[in-house]
Amino acid sequence: MKNILTIGVLMALFSCGQQQSTVPEASAAPEEVGGGQSTVSDSESAPNVVQVAVGSADHSTLVAAVKAGELVDALSNAGPFTVFAPINAAFDQLPAGTVDDLLKPENKEKLQDILQYHVYVGVISETMVQDGMKLNQVNGGDVVLNKKDGKITINGANVLGSVKASNGIVYVIDAVLLPPSPESK
Repeated sequence: MKNILTIGVLMALFSCGQQQSTVPEASAAPEEVGGGQSTVSDSESAPNVVQVAVGSADHSTLVAAVKAGELVDALSNAGPFTVFAPINAAFDQLPAGTVDDLLKPENKEKLQDILQYHVYVGVISETMVQDGMKLNQVNGGDVVLNKKDGKITINGANVLGSVKASNGIVYVIDAVLLPPSPESK
């Protein structure tokens, strides 16, 4: 007990000669908070649905759209998600200038609506797909899956393949799905 008292007295004497402030100076920059889930570095786990798209040269337009729509963090979360991912050639089929127009900041809500029409919350594996199956997408619109002779389509777009991800499944499709007008959702 005597040693603890001695140490306390020495610390008090030592600190008397120094001014210490626990209040940060007004000119100090505020500490920045880290980014969302997409900023987490993990080289050990399976890629999530966003990382699957980023890793595909055929999905660079989709990745640019997801970034512009500020949906990277949402799609990097635990999910589970079923994502219908149009290839670059699918975006090329849209009228000229459509993609450039959608990527403008003033069109972010419209872009988000289109992108969210490509996402279902839950995992629908290929074995679960039934002809005429309806899914209610994140944006509130419905899509229809069809399966005939082992081939799957979604709203008429062909499913070219699928990739399992840590937070769901990505179906590669050959067309951009355009949501129905708001009054028909």
